[in-house]
This record gives sequence, C-alpha cells and structure tokens, in this order.
Amino acid sequence: MSKTVRSLLFAVVAMSLLLAACGTSPSGDGTPAAETQAVEPTATEAPVVVEPSADPMAMYAPDAVTGDIITAGSSTVFPLSERMSELFQQEGYTGNITVDSIGSGAGFERFCKTGETDISNASRAIKDSEVEACKALPTPRDPIAFRVGTDALTVVVSADNDFVTALTKEQLGKIFTAQVTKWNEVDPSFPAETILVYGPGADSGTFDYFNEAVVAPLYLNADGKADTTAGKAALLGAPGAQFSEDDNVLVQGVEGSKYAIGYFGFAYYNENAGKLKAVAVEGVEPSQATVDDGTYPISRPLFIYSDANILKEKPQVAAFIYFYLSNVDNEISDVGYFPAPDADLQASMDAWKSATGN
Repeated sequence: MSKTVRSLLFAVVAMSLLLAACGTSPSGDGTPAAETQAVEPTATEAPVVVEPSADPMAMYAPDAVTGDIITAGSSTVFPLSERMSELFQQEGYTGNITVDSIGSGAGFERFCKTGETDISNASRAIKDSEVEACKALPTPRDPIAFRVGTDALTVVVSADNDFVTALTKEQLGKIFTAQVTKWNEVDPSFPAETILVYGPGADSGTFDYFNEAVVAPLYLNADGKADTTAGKAALLGAPGAQFSEDDNVLVQGVEGSKYAIGYFGFAYYNENAGKLKAVAVEGVEPSQATVDDGTYPISRPLFIYSDANILKEKPQVAAFIYFYLSNVDNEISDVGYFPAPDADLQASMDAWKSATGN
C-alpha cells in the first residue's frame, strides 16, 4: 500500500470517529444516536449541618451583663443572697452588686417607699401597705415574689445550758414577753436564775414571724383571733430584752450565758452549732425532714422581690434573679436553709419568665 493511500484511509477513519462522537448514527443520515449515560459511583451525601438556634438565655449569662445591682432586706435571707452574689461574680459578672442586711421591713421601705433598691430580700410575705407604697412611687412598682427557700426559725440556748432541751410555743411566748422571768417559773426543775432574752428587732421579718406564730396567739382580740399588734407591743415591752437586727450580735449574746435564750434563722444556728444548742419546739427539732413533712411548727418561706419594669430595664437584675433561681438549690443547704418545694420554685421561675417575656 502506497503512502498516499494509507494517508487517505487514516483520514476516513478519523472522520468516522469524529462523527460518532458528535452523535450521528453509524448510517451517516444525521439521526442523533442515543446518548450513553455515564454511570457514576454513588457518593455518600455530606450530612446536612443544622445551625443550632440562638440560646434565648445567653443574654442573661453572668458575663453578658454589666451595671449595678442593689439588694437589701432580711438578715435571714442575707447569707443566701450573699452566697448567690459571690457565685454570680465568679461566673463572670463584672458589675457591682450590693447586699445589705437591714431587716425585711427596712428592705421593703427601701424598695417601696424610696425606690432605692432593685431587689428586696424578705423572710416574710410583703404586706398590703407595702404593696400600696410601691404603687405610689413616681415610677410605680408592682412587686413580684420569688420563693427561694425555707427557713426553720430556730430557738437557741448556750451550749453550756444543761437543763433546757424542749419548750412549747406557749412557754416561748411567755418567756419572750416576760410573763415569766426566771427559769424555774417555766419548769420547777430548772434553776431559779433570771432568763436573759435576745431577739431580732421590729424591722426584722423574723420578729414578725415569731410574733405571728408564737406570741400573738397569747393575745386574742374581741373576735378571738391572734392580735399581732398586742403581741408586738408585748415583745418590745419585755423588761431587759436585748434586740438587734444583726443576728451575729444575738449569737454572741446567747452563747455568753447558760441562762440566755434567743431565736433567729437556722443558718445562724448552723454556723455556730458548736457554741449553741437548738431547742426542740413542741418536741420537734428543726431539720430538713421536719421542715419537709411540716411537723416543725415554726418554719417559714424565704423570698426575694423585684418588679417587671426593673427586670426589663436592667438586664443585670434579670440575669441575677435567673441565676439565683437556677442555682439556689445547689447552695441553700450549705448556707444553712432548706430548699423550697419544687412547685414553688418552678412558680418563681414561671413568674420570672412572664416578667421578662421569655
């Protein structure tokens, strides 16, 4: 075969291959040939990444807020609020937080009459007159109660006292109003020594509660109901009684004499258990079990109060209360009090969510 023929055949073959590649039929009539579908290996589909929705509570994290927080009130709630404020700062809050121990009544005065504070600590529920004072402020406040725990109000004597182990509520009422002034008048087996009485002042929620639960039932009004006004007068009028809004002063007074007696929140007893002895009331000693089952006769709820407008205008206050409610059960027993019932704590969180719109 000549070189020229070989070149011509090569050109024809090349043209045929080109036409086939362009999809013409082998007959060369221009009819498109069926396209060959390339079978690609099935690849594993990449997982769909769903971005998590933004945490609506992130804005209330301790390190996400700043600005001042001012709290004041109950000496009983004070150690709990102080603990929660310390933890809030440890978690990243860099603002200033103030916790003043001045008594529940004085705390409500600052919150409702002068509007100085953001949060009012209380060992009793707010009174109607205090609610009205809050509403009368230039910028009205509508107090919201947040239940944070339970206290077993504790009657104490010195650790050196070797004769008192239990007293009735009636005996306590008579002791603290000086209806009896010597121990042998309480029980003939006790020594004939003068009773030294120590108690919280009239601004204290502890004073109010003790009056309502122990003293006022000894002073009945015309309707046969406990008269808290008469009870308060009797408590404050007891000769020789020592009063203080500072529970540490009361601790020192009671531990200083085996013939002394006083009362305050369980946390202060718990902190000084080596120096003091808790007195059973109606035969029941204060404990988690007796508070939970309702057998301890002088236990009471603990609160902090604020206002919806404060929570909206001051995110740092809303953040602190959210942190408080979320973590209080982890700390309250160590401080010396008892957790609130689960339903009450949940109601407090629901109230916070409603106030903040969450």
